[in-house]
Amino acid sequence: MVRRTLEGVCAEEGVKRRTLGQSLSALQEEGKIDQRLVDWAAELRVLGNEGAHYTGSQVSPEDARDALHLAQAFLDYMYTFSTQFEEFKKRRANRHQRNA
Repeated sequence: MVRRTLEGVCAEEGVKRRTLGQSLSALQEEGKIDQRLVDWAAELRVLGNEGAHYTGSQVSPEDARDALHLAQAFLDYMYTFSTQFEEFKKRRANRHQRNA
């Protein structure tokens, strides 16, 4: 589920590469995410592989819970914090223009 969420974010941002890892790298190259988010997403991608394919190991409840929290943080960064920051910058720029 988390892996599909990351794939959906990439698609929504117009990024569709051969692999999810490549798509995440493309988001970074476009300046939409930083290295920490790439690292988080890479760990989520690996965990998603473990959950989706028979590897002989199970995803623990703690890892599943952490994966959901990290996915939420990724979504917050992409769609909430980034938007709020852009609105803040515009408001500040407009205020400075009026006072100039």
